[in-house]
Amino acid sequence: HVAPVIGRIHLAYLPDRRLAGISKLVRVVEALTRRLIVQEKLTAEVARCIQTVLEPRGVAVIVEAQHHCLTTRGVHRDQVRMTTSEMLGAFQQDAGLRSEFLATVANAGGN
Repeated sequence: HVAPVIGRIHLAYLPDRRLAGISKLVRVVEALTRRLIVQEKLTAEVARCIQTVLEPRGVAVIVEAQHHCLTTRGVHRDQVRMTTSEMLGAFQQDAGLRSEFLATVANAGGN
């Protein structure tokens, strides 16, 4: 089935030699979200794209989304959100860095 998915993406990267402006990161996300894709694969593709192009020391991506297949079909649950994450490089290897990113995302709350 095909139903809308509404959510947000939290993204962090630790630059090495290359920097990208926020608008470029948004373009990556927009390009990948325009296709039919499952959330788990989207999360991984955003992280891998940034890793491949910028070659940073690390990339962290969290996608939180509400799937309308749950709100309009089947179980009819409004408050169900699915969260997926992908950590590469320093975010995968350094527990402190990963914790800092996760805390920042948690503090972002509903903003």
